[in-house]
Amino acid sequence: MPSLFSRIVAGEIPCHKIAEDDRFLAFLDIMPLAEGHTLVIPKLEVDRFFDLPDDLLSGINVFARDVALQLERAIPCERVGVAVIGLEVPHAHVHLIPLNGVADINFERPKLQVTPDDLAATAAKIHQA
Repeated sequence: MPSLFSRIVAGEIPCHKIAEDDRFLAFLDIMPLAEGHTLVIPKLEVDRFFDLPDDLLSGINVFARDVALQLERAIPCERVGVAVIGLEVPHAHVHLIPLNGVADINFERPKLQVTPDDLAATAAKIHQA
């Protein structure tokens, strides 16, 4: 059975896309730690991040860097943090989280309660930056 993220790539489940190319997709997390919390995934379904083939492992970092720069222009923050957790969905992914302090990347904190309209507004803000 395809992962949740593979179903997003296939267009079966909607998302708020931030960036996309032929190998990677970036979209807003629906349970964000901060406004602009973005997930970056390879379109190829691979469960564990460090099992990605070398070209995808290096490529996802370059793709994520470009998305992080976009986030920094759109969302007021000190910097964009990066986390690879890999427990939530069996599909390699990177979290990009706008940060103003180290506590902002604590995954044990309550997630923001956002609506689809909130996510659409955030995506529009990022696209305009």
